[in-house]
Amino acid sequence: MINLEAFGFPGPPSIVGPFNVYDARVLLSQPIVDISALNDARAAALRQKAEKYGVKTARDLVVLVAVNLYLESVATASRVDTTRAQQDTAEALFKQAQDLKAAGLVAGIDVLRAQVQLQTQRQRLIAAENDFEKSKLQLERAVGIPIGQPITLTDKIPYAAIPELPVDEALKRAFESRSDYLAAKSRVEAAEAARKAANGALLPTLTFDADYGAIGQTIASAHSTYTMAANVRVPLFDGGKTTARRIETRSALRQREAELADFRSRVEYEVRSSLLDLRSAEQQLQAAQTNVQLANDELQQARDRFGAGVAGNLEVTQAQEAVATASETYISALYSHNLAKASLARSLGVAESVVMNYLGGLQ
Repeated sequence: MINLEAFGFPGPPSIVGPFNVYDARVLLSQPIVDISALNDARAAALRQKAEKYGVKTARDLVVLVAVNLYLESVATASRVDTTRAQQDTAEALFKQAQDLKAAGLVAGIDVLRAQVQLQTQRQRLIAAENDFEKSKLQLERAVGIPIGQPITLTDKIPYAAIPELPVDEALKRAFESRSDYLAAKSRVEAAEAARKAANGALLPTLTFDADYGAIGQTIASAHSTYTMAANVRVPLFDGGKTTARRIETRSALRQREAELADFRSRVEYEVRSSLLDLRSAEQQLQAAQTNVQLANDELQQARDRFGAGVAGNLEVTQAQEAVATASETYISALYSHNLAKASLARSLGVAESVVMNYLGGLQ
């Protein structure tokens, strides 16, 4: 029922109805100018961008972990090869000591020393082979290969120096490529957009509203009707909700800015630290290479003296231990050098794309 007088139609009858009305309508409301909504949309897009950078950060970390485990496996494989070569040398020295004793040129204690050294090298080889198999299990678990499946390390990754990278250039590259730093920047921009959206909540908004439909007592007799209007909405009373939101977004912005400053310091520290580690590892590796050569020369001279009968095999045993120590130092230094290159790639934010180039000595 409808009161006609309420719509400006006086006189009897003032009340009409009840009657059936069919009204089917499509409504449209489109904001034309809404500063707050635009900034909210921009803040959401920037937060999504930050999460995408987070995915890249995780991928770079996975690359570093996988490279580290592979380098460990390569190092243990090198220890196996080195220890096996040292065992072959010990067997040759043991046979030489037996031949010299049979000729009456050396005492029995020299044979005993050679035999002890041979057994020591056998024990080291067993331990090295066990460590190698365990390192392959760790690598398989990290990369998703079924545990226990036989694998072969095809890349031995020998020593390869990379051109020196200036600190300023490294920092510039890191700030442009580090996904975690870029994510922090996007979060700051998102917080700034959210702050602008909160400030814009008190501004008037302009919207276009329209509806179109058909109305009538029956479907067959329905006629098309429509309305269109441009409306300006001005928020007057919100119970302090907008003020609270403005305070909250300002606080969030200051927090994000502090996080970005901390990330910037962290990036600079990691880049400088990686460059120092790389420089130190390269110097240690060069020293280890020289030490291995000197230890092998010492062993050769000790073997010659022992074979000539001018010295006992105590010198040979000591030289063998020197070779073993120098070889272990070289393997550890090579591992540290390659890991330092991988860590540098990670600190620059380019681990996924260039880590293999760095390990090969390229930039």
